[in-house]
Amino acid sequence: MGIRGLMSYVEDHSSQFFIDLKLRDTKIIIDGYALFHRLYFDSDVDLRHGGDYDSFTDVTQRFFESLFACKIHPYVVLDGGCDISDKKLLTLKDRAQEKIQLAYSLCVGRRGNLLPLLIREVFIQVLNKLHVDFVQCFSEADRDIMTLANHWNCPVLTMDSDFCIFDLKAGFCPLNGFQWKNLTQIKDTFHCYIPARCFSVDKFCSHFSNMNKALLPLFAVLCGNDYINLPALDSVFSRMSLTPGTTSTKGRKHHRILGLLNWLSHFDDPPEALDNVVKYLKMKDRQVVRELLWGSMEEYQPSPVKLQDFFQLGAYVSPCATKLGLPEWIQLALAKGQLSPFVCDALSLRRTILHTQVENMQRPSAHVVSVSIRKVIYGLLQNSSPKLNNVSQSSVSEQPVAFSEVKRINKNIATITTHAAKLPEEYLELGRLTELPLSKRKILLLETLKVKEDILDPIPASLKLPVAITCFWLQSLEAKAKLCHVQALLMAMLRGQLHKMTGEPDNKKLHVDGVKLLCDQFLKVKENQLQRRLDLDTAHIFSQWQCCLQMGFYLNQLLLMPLPEPDLTWLYSGTLVHGLSQELSTSSSAESLLSVCPGARQLYHQLFHALKSTVPSERLSQTEKAKARKKKHKKDKASLTKHRAGISQGTRSVRDHVSNRFGLLTVEDPEDQGQESRLK
Repeated sequence: MGIRGLMSYVEDHSSQFFIDLKLRDTKIIIDGYALFHRLYFDSDVDLRHGGDYDSFTDVTQRFFESLFACKIHPYVVLDGGCDISDKKLLTLKDRAQEKIQLAYSLCVGRRGNLLPLLIREVFIQVLNKLHVDFVQCFSEADRDIMTLANHWNCPVLTMDSDFCIFDLKAGFCPLNGFQWKNLTQIKDTFHCYIPARCFSVDKFCSHFSNMNKALLPLFAVLCGNDYINLPALDSVFSRMSLTPGTTSTKGRKHHRILGLLNWLSHFDDPPEALDNVVKYLKMKDRQVVRELLWGSMEEYQPSPVKLQDFFQLGAYVSPCATKLGLPEWIQLALAKGQLSPFVCDALSLRRTILHTQVENMQRPSAHVVSVSIRKVIYGLLQNSSPKLNNVSQSSVSEQPVAFSEVKRINKNIATITTHAAKLPEEYLELGRLTELPLSKRKILLLETLKVKEDILDPIPASLKLPVAITCFWLQSLEAKAKLCHVQALLMAMLRGQLHKMTGEPDNKKLHVDGVKLLCDQFLKVKENQLQRRLDLDTAHIFSQWQCCLQMGFYLNQLLLMPLPEPDLTWLYSGTLVHGLSQELSTSSSAESLLSVCPGARQLYHQLFHALKSTVPSERLSQTEKAKARKKKHKKDKASLTKHRAGISQGTRSVRDHVSNRFGLLTVEDPEDQGQESRLK
């Protein structure tokens, strides 16, 4: 939710509404959605290349280490899917449209805060690694957070202005005043604390003639939050006597907020105030508006969900999920973050939102490439509950359910219809999916990804799913991926294994094996890429790969992980894959870049061979071969002119690459240059 302008108003008056805290030795409830936004946008992490998940992981780990050092026990609460009443749909569409504008802004070199596609999944993986307690709510988490915080009498950490409205016993601390990087040691002790500011609803209400706190929810819905924005109220405000009580510049900026608060402070309770709101309306509109306002005010009341039962007993009961009749294993998997809000929305609303990335806006949405995976996900979910089906059980397999997808069309948001895939009968009962043997679940996953199981046998367990998804991506692209794009992705996948090696105690062995040298080389590529201009076609290709990774990741989760879940932190780094792609397309070869580390080079060959075995060589068009030969001829001619005594290093690298048996993914003729060839 959120009340427009309220957070900036209270922060403009922080000395009046906040108290200083020295946080240590306490529980704290953290708004997970607000936290990962804040950590990503405030940490100078790259925003243009699709996500530097390793950098984000590093700052997230440091954040929680600061809490642990002060004996602060964090409980992270994440939003789930959309509200099943769908009353926030217009707001969600507006935000999706804003993300398109932000993505475009980043495409053309301007500013824009846009989260990468898999940031939530990376955040959850980090929480699991650090053993941080967390829960994913079935829908919006604000009320659940408030209820848990009051149950434990501890503060909330967030940036949501709705927490100025909730009657929190211990208040809430805004993230921008939470100085987790500035740990302060208590004099003459080994203990430390985090300086923070805490909003006091009592101080806030006392500022407005000791206004009744129960009036704050009415203030929120009148002021306009994400759930309500009635045009009829504009005429009410025009007839009310809203006196801001100040003539300062800041006062004029927050005219409506100040006017409403001062006006409401004259009433004893919500019913009296509400009577004075609707009296300005026409008689025929009064009852409807009254009921709508009362209903919206309910969003600020305590939640029936008892999150303490989840954290203490592992039990999660959502009235909404229960009402929908969802299988118990689905409800618990959602609560544990083992299924995404995407699945929750598809289950409860038959609608999903596909978020725009930094991509070429003149081309179709990057999500188009992963549509067949989504259809299988919808096929698994279409018969989740008889309460959600409008057709009889017997006719489901004959009449696949239609799902709505909200996604980008050019630079605008649009809703399209996508039908669920028709699946074998054994996959149609979601409640019994847990009873299917591993072999059956793996068959559906691999068939969806168009990969044979034996292809993945030589691949390390942690990379089987990413390699299978990459095979799918290559076979599903409507445009063409250059070989350098494929090589860059595979080389970036090596970093997980390199990271494990760098954690080993024998540093001498690292130098002998070249692990440290290769890590340093990758770091230099990342740093160099930050200085280069964004290549939009390359960005679009990698966005398509991430879309496939996201949906392949979700399908694997829904099938109870027939393949091990990969560590996303070390799977993709936008600046690295863009930088490697640039290097490989100009002066370097994969062989030369990996020559310092024989172990990494051998693993790269295994990954490359798996792709080569899956993607048919005839997918390389003759036109592209001709272009490659023409470019090679020009390059060789220039090399002979400048260096008649020998061959340029770039040409040697290309020939070394072509001679390698793993370089045959798209090359059939020894005269072809691998770096210039493309895959359809």
